[in-house]
Amino acid sequence: MPSAKVLEQKKQVVAQLVDRLNAACAGVIVDYKGITVTDDTALRKELREAGVEYTVVKNTLLRLAIASTGLNGLETVLDGTTAIATSADDYVAAARILSKFADTHKNFTIKNGFLDGEVIDTDKIAGLAKLPPRDILLAQVLGAFQAPIAAFARAIQAIIDKDGEEAPAAEEAPAAEEAAPAEEAPAAE
Repeated sequence: MPSAKVLEQKKQVVAQLVDRLNAACAGVIVDYKGITVTDDTALRKELREAGVEYTVVKNTLLRLAIASTGLNGLETVLDGTTAIATSADDYVAAARILSKFADTHKNFTIKNGFLDGEVIDTDKIAGLAKLPPRDILLAQVLGAFQAPIAAFARAIQAIIDKDGEEAPAAEEAPAAEEAAPAEEAPAAE
């Protein structure tokens, strides 16, 4: 039986995991077996720069935290080596970075994940991983909103340019019409 001090530390770890899972908009659980320290360090650096919190956790402690959060279905993948990556504000960062890493490291596998409190499978994680980063998505949305306005502005400019070219031709035409009646008038007399 563990000492009271050890039990208290484990309770604190579970409480921190519960808070972390509740605050996260997305998370991914991975099996990190077989990666080198150098690869792990590079992965952690990339995740940290993207605002993703990544930690190795004991399966029992994560199972207790999952039971308190209502993310039922995640506990089925808690065997072997387990690490969890969570993000409080970026839905795709953890999935994108970890999927890219898993593609280049055969022993590193994605087990499962969650999105807005709902458990998602590896297919959905792979779909999230294919989405561009948030900044690029926002730029694409803004570009889509601006495209009709820009097309309208170009059409108006084309009309203005077209009218500007015809205006000198239209001014020459009345001058020619005025000259013709003047010539006809003396001929009629």
